[in-house]
Amino acid sequence: MSNTVSFEKYTTFSITINEQIAHLQLNRPKELNSMNAAFWTELPEAVNAIDRASMARVIVISSTGKHFSAGMDLAVFQNMGASYAGEPARRAEKSRRHILQLQNAFNALEDARIPVLAALQGGVIGGAVDMISACDMRYCTQDAFFCIKETEIGMTADVGTLQRLPKLIPEGLVRELAYTGRNMMSEEAKSCGLVNHVYADQKSLLAGVMKIAKTIAGHSPLAVAGCKEMINYTRDHSVNDSLNYMATWQSGMLQMPDVMEAMAATKEKRKPVFENLLPIDSL
Repeated sequence: MSNTVSFEKYTTFSITINEQIAHLQLNRPKELNSMNAAFWTELPEAVNAIDRASMARVIVISSTGKHFSAGMDLAVFQNMGASYAGEPARRAEKSRRHILQLQNAFNALEDARIPVLAALQGGVIGGAVDMISACDMRYCTQDAFFCIKETEIGMTADVGTLQRLPKLIPEGLVRELAYTGRNMMSEEAKSCGLVNHVYADQKSLLAGVMKIAKTIAGHSPLAVAGCKEMINYTRDHSVNDSLNYMATWQSGMLQMPDVMEAMAATKEKRKPVFENLLPIDSL
């Protein structure tokens, strides 16, 4: 895949790449950046394209308008409702495949070799909580709030919130948020560790998150990818298994060029220059 991939075809967000940072910005503010049918195919396609072609070293996801996202678009729910017909077992099998497809849209954020940072303002509702739970780090404005809305509309959140959120914040708090559907405000989100920092407004939010992203992009992309791989693996495995995987990973991935460049840059008081990760070639 070449580095000339065009993102102009996407209708639910815009993408710009600058200084090794890909900025993916939801751009349907009049619809509260709800996740319509196109979103669920465009998001993983774009993230995979950036990662596979090594087009950036960090992805920042932000939004436009008053709210980050109102979650699943009503039309998607209506289409799902219309599909509930036919023989029960076959209908259920089709429904399961549909849900797995939706889950894969956010799995792409977690599976990418590069970190994904979420910059959030206003409402982060329903499917948006599923989405940001799959990101590496989260930052928000003072007016931000988070809501597991699915419970209030008669369904169980099914695209990652209930699987990832208990790994990020206390399980009892996840249960409260899921069972009640109440709003978690920004300061509570900060105190429980869901977000790393709360900014006064969207302007300072984007400036702060881009500064963090720039720092990450300046490091060895192989070292950063290793950090993400190990942290994700450790979350789902025992300490002993994770240490064993770390040793195996390091035996192949720890090579001297990046280490020597980092040491030389420090000695010479300059910024280090690292090669990008190699693109992932198609079979």
